[in-house]
Amino acid sequence: MWRHLPNLISGLRLLMVLPVFWLVTGRDYGAALVLAAIAGASDAIDGWLARHFGWQSRLGGMLDPLADKLLLLAGVLGLALVEELPLWLFVIVVVRDVVIVAGAVAYHNLVGPFDAQPSLLSKVTTFVQIACVLAELLRLSGLAPLPAGVLVWPAAALTVASGLHYVIAWSLRARRDLSRRHP
Repeated sequence: MWRHLPNLISGLRLLMVLPVFWLVTGRDYGAALVLAAIAGASDAIDGWLARHFGWQSRLGGMLDPLADKLLLLAGVLGLALVEELPLWLFVIVVVRDVVIVAGAVAYHNLVGPFDAQPSLLSKVTTFVQIACVLAELLRLSGLAPLPAGVLVWPAAALTVASGLHYVIAWSLRARRDLSRRHP
């Protein structure tokens, strides 16, 4: 029974996506920040529980990153809709993710199974994207005197760089793996 606790926590985090979006678009930035902080803490807790007790599961491996990605997208889109972040930032975040998923599907169908571990650049990109949303929520809630859009350009540059890195790295890997099968 307890081994499903990390999945339950990830599922609850998925349920936070729409409330975060509604709070941001309703300009209730303080409440959105609190909910985002709870989501972040729950992400750390479910990850620790899964690793510490060996409660990792295939479902958890899908729920956890899905919840994280949807929360990030809800924050970026919400802030773009209230014109606190540029809409083009949301577009490049989505385009990068679509390219990565499409590339993974193509690789799986054309080359074969693969280990989809995120690169260090991808992890840094996600961190900066999250920091960008949190910085805006902190600024808009009046809790931190930050300049507007302080992390927009770093988040955008890393998002593009990370997307290009995946395309190049996985294209080279696919070429190598295909040439080994068909010399």
